[in-house]
Amino acid sequence: MKFSVITINYNNCTGLRRTINSVISQTCRDFEFIIIDGGSTDGSTELLKEYSNRIDFWISEPDKGIYDAMNKGISKSKGLFLNFMNSGDCFYNDSVLENVARQTPDCDILVGRDYHYDEKTGQGFATILPHRLSMLTFYTSTLPHQSSFFKRELFADTLYDTNLKICSDWLFYIRKIVYEKCRVSLVNDIICRREPDGICNTQNERMLTERKQVLNDIMPSGIRDDYDTLTKLDRATLYKLLSLCECSRTAHYLTICIKVLHRLFIR
Repeated sequence: MKFSVITINYNNCTGLRRTINSVISQTCRDFEFIIIDGGSTDGSTELLKEYSNRIDFWISEPDKGIYDAMNKGISKSKGLFLNFMNSGDCFYNDSVLENVARQTPDCDILVGRDYHYDEKTGQGFATILPHRLSMLTFYTSTLPHQSSFFKRELFADTLYDTNLKICSDWLFYIRKIVYEKCRVSLVNDIICRREPDGICNTQNERMLTERKQVLNDIMPSGIRDDYDTLTKLDRATLYKLLSLCECSRTAHYLTICIKVLHRLFIR
């Protein structure tokens, strides 16, 4: 089996229906669909019963939070690649899995793009993926989790840390990509259409606190100071700067420009 699509839900019946419909409408049928509900009381359980013939496994019981639910889904999965399309988020179109199935190379993680759309304003934008991945990527941001496909074997020795309530998927990226050098394929396809009010947006202060805690644990303060300086650039500019620096000739001219600007504006 190629894919396991894992959805977690808690008291988001309306969003869950959208997610279910986007999954079961996929033209690629080489996947299993797993839903882990945290004991919802808003009609989500009745909805799961309604769609039970289209869901390979579902359960509704209290859990210890988002990552406990995701770990439960992982334990039930059998697919080669896992995707976490959580309640309220949807595949961008019906052919997403079919397109991904054609281009999953010999990698451990395949990452596409999210589309953030606000129905109130009618405005939307797609995620900007970095030119390359490093610790700096995760110091300033993260990768679109709903648009990622993880080899199931990556979770054999590392599940999501349930001590973290918002940032455990971010820490998982750091462990697998930065520390363990897992192979990543970045693709330009839009995978997920996201809800505008996800947990990272509604609990931004807690997310920043958790990230700071993790960075303090894994990085010396001197390195953090350097990274703090780089984060003064917006993400798109930072990615372009890193791309320019990879070419020695371009980096040489860039250095000259920076020296000239320094002399002009800093005296």
